[in-house]
Amino acid sequence: MIITDQIEQESIDVSIWGSADGENWGAHPILKLPQSFYRGDTRAVLELVLVPEIKFIRARWELNRWGRVAPLPMFRVGLRLQEVPPMPQQVSPASVSARS
Repeated sequence: MIITDQIEQESIDVSIWGSADGENWGAHPILKLPQSFYRGDTRAVLELVLVPEIKFIRARWELNRWGRVAPLPMFRVGLRLQEVPPMPQQVSPASVSARS
């Protein structure tokens, strides 16, 4: 998630929800990003191998505002998904001997 613009005294909570059929999104998110208050980048890993029934994902967000200046929260936010290649589960003996 990247926040490119916002005003002071506000926060955003973003969660990722999963569904097997695109209709039922469950009672709890499969990932919750940390609450954000400022511009910047937030990264997280979502391991879908642990929930193989998930075929659809979507984001939900909640904006919170406090203070007296502006009555409504304002964020410019982008959410980008990128596949991360799997890490090898075992180290081959050839690579261990090559390091020695």
